[in-house]
Amino acid sequence: MGRGNKSKPEKIFENVEIIDIAEEGKGVGKTDDFVLFVDKAIPGDIADVLVYRSKKNFGEGRILNLKKASEYRVQAFCEHFGTCGGCKWQHMTYEAQLKFKQKSVSDALSRIAKIDVQGIMPIVASPEDRYYRNKLEFTFSNKRWLMDGEARPEEPVNMDALGFHIPGRFDKILDVHHCYLQADPSNAIRNSVDEFAKREGYTYYDLKAHTGALRNLVIRTSSTGELMVIVVFAYATDEEVNKLMNFVAHTFPQITALLYIINQKKNDTIFDQEVIAFRGTEYIHEEMEGITFRIGAKSFYQTNSAQAQKLYEITREFAGFTGNELVYDLYTGAGTIANFIAGQVREVVGVEYVPSAIEDAKINSAINSITNTKFYAGDMKDVLNTEFIMQHGKPDVIITDPPRAGMHPDVVARLMEIEAPKIVYVSCNAATQARDLLVLKEKYDTVKIQPVDMFPHTQHVENVVLLVLRD
Repeated sequence: MGRGNKSKPEKIFENVEIIDIAEEGKGVGKTDDFVLFVDKAIPGDIADVLVYRSKKNFGEGRILNLKKASEYRVQAFCEHFGTCGGCKWQHMTYEAQLKFKQKSVSDALSRIAKIDVQGIMPIVASPEDRYYRNKLEFTFSNKRWLMDGEARPEEPVNMDALGFHIPGRFDKILDVHHCYLQADPSNAIRNSVDEFAKREGYTYYDLKAHTGALRNLVIRTSSTGELMVIVVFAYATDEEVNKLMNFVAHTFPQITALLYIINQKKNDTIFDQEVIAFRGTEYIHEEMEGITFRIGAKSFYQTNSAQAQKLYEITREFAGFTGNELVYDLYTGAGTIANFIAGQVREVVGVEYVPSAIEDAKINSAINSITNTKFYAGDMKDVLNTEFIMQHGKPDVIITDPPRAGMHPDVVARLMEIEAPKIVYVSCNAATQARDLLVLKEKYDTVKIQPVDMFPHTQHVENVVLLVLRD
């Protein structure tokens, strides 16, 4: 029977040509008027497809028999490919990935926002397509995902794992051996902690029962060479905490900030938890163009450092600063963009929902002796009101970098009222960006469009758009 739809049996479609890629990264095929979304399929593939879930006009399936491989198809380099939820495009050449990311941006802006995209600039490739992330978070679990051919749970088997969640199975963790996302010593730290914990008999977290000593492991690296490791415990004794932390400190003396957290909540978020410094500082640093950014355990920072700088350079270039602008930086986060551009403008006013991020933004200004920034915490749609504009002045440029959901309709409406001469819209989701642009186009022309690849081997793509107010 079809998974997730027991009323309809599985069905096989033969010789399906994959013609496109959907936003979630699946290949798209079509037979008559029935659309197929096929896992791990690439445009150019011809395959027999087993459909395991179907609706009236479309179905979801997997390749049963690959009849002809696409010219873009390559051998995936990671042993965890296909099981792990990350790096879903490893089986496609990087050049092809860039091609289809660019197409996804063009399609979204033209289809949803009805914008002419003929002038879209070529996507900016990541200088590295492996080991490019500066942060990874791993989960301890006593419910390891069993690979094909392994013993079943009724037989003696070690079920502890330290790795990533299996897609669609929040309680199952893939035991990761080597991850190509973060450079050394990330793999060595994870594997050493895992081996030590198993050898010493530590209990791994049970995601359903909420029991166990070890919960998460977070590793942050930086372009400055600094290294942060955060161990998140749940129900561990003081002796267990000290024993593991001393092991990590002794084994990896290069760690700049060795921290731990005791989290006994039902969820993994650490923003409301106390961070305890076991050894070293409570933070590490990133650097862009001589500007230093302090990164704490709870700080947000773009996870591809090299591409983050490129993204901000494009944002600054699109804004075309002359030195006397008042800039609003919406969804400012830790004030990275605000502090990055502060030297080229008169003043930057940053707004962000998360109070701890605003504190980071203020610190980042202070440690760089930047005095022309102001930061405010609060819900954007509530903060950005008439009184706020009257207090700070009408902005010459608005930079907005919202989360994947895009801007709240009230915020978009407020931008229409403010009528800033320029808006630079940075987005990690071209579809929600296009939705907002559809409203803004009533008053603004789209002048420049620049996709940027921050996450190789995934379907995700950043996009920067320059909007200019019509006379």
